Amino acid sequence: MRVTRHTDYAFQALIYMGMTPDEQLSTIGRIAEKYDISRNHLMKVVQKLVQHGYVHSVRGRLGGVRLAVSPRDIRLGEVARVTEAQGYFIECREDTAGRPVPLRHAMSEAMEAFFTALDRYTLHDLLGYPERLRVVRHMQRLPQRV
Repeated sequence: MRVTRHTDYAFQALIYMGMTPDEQLSTIGRIAEKYDISRNHLMKVVQKLVQHGYVHSVRGRLGGVRLAVSPRDIRLGEVARVTEAQGYFIECREDTAGRPVPLRHAMSEAMEAFFTALDRYTLHDLLGYPERLRVVRHMQRLPQRV
């Protein structure tokens, strides 16, 4: 099953913010550059994440974004439901005899099963705690390469 770019960008932005220390803000520009994605598209995605309470945004020259809740409280299925909402249903087509083909119900059921499977995972799971913390601490001690 494929997710839309909107959902893919949402997951990538959340991962980036999850890997950033809590007190530090991330910028849309830095996230877009890191993952080589459209800054404008990412802005729309992050705005949706802010509207749904996953991300906190700080305006201004020194502003940016950061997670508004713990990575343990961000279920991937919930995020996907928010970002996939537009393309979630398909049109109900008719067969050659003019009878409706019950594809909409089957596709809705399949999408809900997909979201339910994603609900078993949190952003915390993607970040690999506590292994991530060990890697970050180790990387901070490494000398910088020029």
